[in-house]
Amino acid sequence: MEHFDASLSTYFRAWLGPRDTRVEGWFLLDNYVPTLVCSILYLLIVWLGPKYMKTRQPFSCRRILVVYNLGLTLLSLYMFCELVTGVWEGQYNFFCQGTRSGGEADMKIIRVLWWYYFSKLIEFMDTFFFILRKNNHQITVLHVYHHASMLNIWWFVMNWVPCGHSYFGATLNSFIHVLMYSYYGLSSIPSMRPYLWWKKYITQGQLLQFVLTIIQTSCGVIWPCTFPLGWLYFQIGYMISLITLFTNFYIQTYNKKGVSRRREHQKDHQNGSVAAVNGHISSFSSLENNVKPRKQRKD
Repeated sequence: MEHFDASLSTYFRAWLGPRDTRVEGWFLLDNYVPTLVCSILYLLIVWLGPKYMKTRQPFSCRRILVVYNLGLTLLSLYMFCELVTGVWEGQYNFFCQGTRSGGEADMKIIRVLWWYYFSKLIEFMDTFFFILRKNNHQITVLHVYHHASMLNIWWFVMNWVPCGHSYFGATLNSFIHVLMYSYYGLSSIPSMRPYLWWKKYITQGQLLQFVLTIIQTSCGVIWPCTFPLGWLYFQIGYMISLITLFTNFYIQTYNKKGVSRRREHQKDHQNGSVAAVNGHISSFSSLENNVKPRKQRKD
């Protein structure tokens, strides 16, 4: 294993140049093998987990989900606040910022971005909870691609460009994750679900985040500084891939739901069986004037 890691390090050095010495000895950063192994294990669990759960009852996980999502909400809020203050203290340039031009603020950014990298490992639990709850329809190509790729990408970022222009996407993503994980945490509480209406806007926020990151990254290409151009080109390409996948997800999830709801709404009006309850449309069966109970969601 040591020989394999030494070979990888030699290859990475020839390809990307010398690593940033400021992160030497940091947990999980010296060697790529742990990150690679975690990613392979993640993909194996994604493949084998649903097969294992196929003949078993789903787990509720309700209480642990509340704690898990609350924890990630607080971690994301911490990272967002620290990144914003670090950028302010270092007087970072929006258009292009090198990795060694922010003074002490650079080390603050590096420390926070290590937590950002480590959070991508924690977020593997998103998928594991889907598997345990048998919500396999949520384990999409987008979901797996995003989770598996982010951990690996940020290992490279932390070893070669752990501050400077790298801050922007992580800052926006941390803010979006505050909204997202707070939503998921609240949705784990059944009594809160009727009041949660902003899931659609979280996806819109994610798409806006990718567009803004492309714009800010492109500024570093147009008005270059000491930040390596290759990383900027890579980030633009990765953001385009996420925009493509997230746009497809948005269309499949919300546009089709909207069409389906409109059709059901028209059908209900034709049957003369629509009633408004608390501002929402509910359909009732006219058979024997009995109300058909809605099937309760099981966690």
